[in-house]
Amino acid sequence: MRKRLLFTACAGVALLAAILLTHSAPPDQGRARYFTEIAQAINGVRAGDAQAWLAGWQEAGDRAVAQATKFNDPISKGNFLLRAHSYYRAAEFFLPPNDPRRPALWSSNVSAFYAGLDALGVAHQRLTIPYGQHHLNAIYYPGSPQAQSRPLLVVVGGYDSTMEELYFSIAAAAIVHGYSVLTYEGPGQGSVLREQSLVMQSDWEKPNGAVLDTFLSTHPAPHGIILFGESLGGYLAPRAAAFDSRIDAVVAYDVFFDGYAIASRNVPPIAFWLRDHGYNKTLRFLSGLNTNPGANWAVQNGEWVLGVTDPFAVLDAFKAYRLAPVASRIKADLLILAGADDHFVPANQSEEFRKSLTSARSITSLTFSHESGGGEHCQLGASSLWQAALFDWLAQKFPLAKS
Repeated sequence: MRKRLLFTACAGVALLAAILLTHSAPPDQGRARYFTEIAQAINGVRAGDAQAWLAGWQEAGDRAVAQATKFNDPISKGNFLLRAHSYYRAAEFFLPPNDPRRPALWSSNVSAFYAGLDALGVAHQRLTIPYGQHHLNAIYYPGSPQAQSRPLLVVVGGYDSTMEELYFSIAAAAIVHGYSVLTYEGPGQGSVLREQSLVMQSDWEKPNGAVLDTFLSTHPAPHGIILFGESLGGYLAPRAAAFDSRIDAVVAYDVFFDGYAIASRNVPPIAFWLRDHGYNKTLRFLSGLNTNPGANWAVQNGEWVLGVTDPFAVLDAFKAYRLAPVASRIKADLLILAGADDHFVPANQSEEFRKSLTSARSITSLTFSHESGGGEHCQLGASSLWQAALFDWLAQKFPLAKS
């Protein structure tokens, strides 16, 4: 229960952090405006009131879109639209998978995002990646001419990620630092899950390989490939690198070494006892008594993303998300990030991962303390801190190539 509630709180904070990272905002006036809009959106939302949450954020998105139509200045218009994207994303986030309001909110957040990029003049190219009978999606953000002498940053999100939100968490900052960026969504993520019902898979080398195959067949070869994985991406990215020699470096943001240990760490022992002794009906009955919307959402979302129909099946599915069997295959440079107060990932997983990387070219492991402000999962609230560490590491490992 505690883990599920914390997961809900973390997701909400992550959305708000993304809002504050909106591209090209005036640093003081813009952020003050965001806080005003956020306060207005959540005003009157009581704990556990999922409907008020939905209404508040949807209204915030509608207001931001309406404001965007009133102004001709492209920066103002673009920032309103990007904020609208984040607000609609927040509104949709906690809805049940089959809620009929999801498609319209999803469409609103995606359309606002690309309209915002267009208004701001952010260069981007949307790519469709063939994947069996399905397809994956990607966005390429070409950097400045100097970016041609730097490695390409390929970014994959995590358990509930969309490729659009990755612009706020890392792509915008990477572009400013002179890198080209390729973000993508694979099975179980974004529109791939919503529009094609393609669920998450543990053998991530397959979707990641398909993305690289398509990109490299249509674009000049970059000066190296850095694969950056966010949250559950801290498993997905290293897993892909274990099977793909094209990947020169991996960033695990944050570490995600053993998915089952993470998913099961806060489940009461009595629940396992009941399952192991065949009391599945009792388990389902007790689960049905839970009226907390955050906990119920966590179960429904897990079943949706992983393609299972039982809460314990969600836990069992995470048994496949372990890096121990493949970590010794990784030959790239690695940057492992961790938070001392991470309420998802046990602190020992960073060291376990480091010890398992017996073939890596180099390993840099950073744990951010509570005092630094970066102690939480994915250093929530301290984006400038972990980004500073990332770009210093990139400059050290991959200095600017001579033309």
